[in-house]
Amino acid sequence: QVQLVESGGGLVQAGGSLSLSCVGSGRAFSTYVMAWFRQAPGKEREIVAVHGWRGNTYTTDYTDSVKGRFTISRDNIKNTVYLQMNGLKPEDTGVYYCAAALPGQPYDKRGRGTQVTVSS
Repeated sequence: QVQLVESGGGLVQAGGSLSLSCVGSGRAFSTYVMAWFRQAPGKEREIVAVHGWRGNTYTTDYTDSVKGRFTISRDNIKNTVYLQMNGLKPEDTGVYYCAAALPGQPYDKRGRGTQVTVSS
């Protein structure tokens, strides 16, 4: 069973960058679909980026508001998934969570989150 720990959040000015990391413990990390979610104050949690599978190939998907600014990647040797965030905007503020799911299954494993605050 995978356990997840996020790091890398912080305070940054609009237009700046942050890099989040999520380290997974447990076996078969490479088989999991990995995702980053975020939750802003007073808003519902939304999925930001996914590193998943299509056939035997990894794929990536992003919510429209972050396309071209955020990049999700993974290193299966280090059991780590990353979220590189560039061109940050105040509306990107929130708690960012890493989550894992077996292909075709719901996200049932989630870290505790890391706070990202973007000042204007």
